[in-house]
Amino acid sequence: MGILKRFGDIMSANINALLDKAEDPEKMIDQTLRNLEKDLREVKSDTATVMAEATAAKRKVDENNAEIEKYNNYAEKALVAGNEADAKQFLEKKQQLVSKQAAFQQEYEAAQANADKMKQMHDKLQSDIKTLQDRRDTIKAKMSTAKAQEKINKMVSGSTDAADSIAAFDKWEKKADMAIDKANAMTELNMKEDSVEDLAAKYDAQVEASNPAVDDELAAMKAKLGLSE
Repeated sequence: MGILKRFGDIMSANINALLDKAEDPEKMIDQTLRNLEKDLREVKSDTATVMAEATAAKRKVDENNAEIEKYNNYAEKALVAGNEADAKQFLEKKQQLVSKQAAFQQEYEAAQANADKMKQMHDKLQSDIKTLQDRRDTIKAKMSTAKAQEKINKMVSGSTDAADSIAAFDKWEKKADMAIDKANAMTELNMKEDSVEDLAAKYDAQVEASNPAVDDELAAMKAKLGLSE
């Protein structure tokens, strides 16, 4: 039966293998679920058809058995009534029905076997979908955790880059401080050198501006004040 083979292939499909091959587990599991749910709808419809066929076959068996029992009862009543000829006709009809009994029973057993297989596949597929739905929630939770961890890792990496930048700025700041200190030292040295030169120029100017009359008056003043050597 083509239906049984087709859905037998569905039952033998390894859902876990499909998930293992998925590059994007979230998308793959959703797509797999959609495919399986579509298959389940078809399996359910076909299973209902096959089960209905088995029910119809069983009804034929039961109806035929009822007819056999009915004509058997008529034959007995005819004999009780002393109508052997009528009883014989009833038994002939009964035999016609009995000859069909084996065929009807065989048809029913085959239909019931197909119905059992289809029901088994339906239940298996339904169970697989439930399992996959549970796994989907677990996988999506794991993917969310992984994405959050990845974001944290990027933030940590960014912090490392910032730390490197800060270290570089510290280095440049030290160089700037060194340059300022050196400039200040040069300024201080230059100021000391200028003060000595300025002082020398001051006394040079005094020597150049020396006046003998002033010198004599200065000596007389020192003597008067008791400052002379």
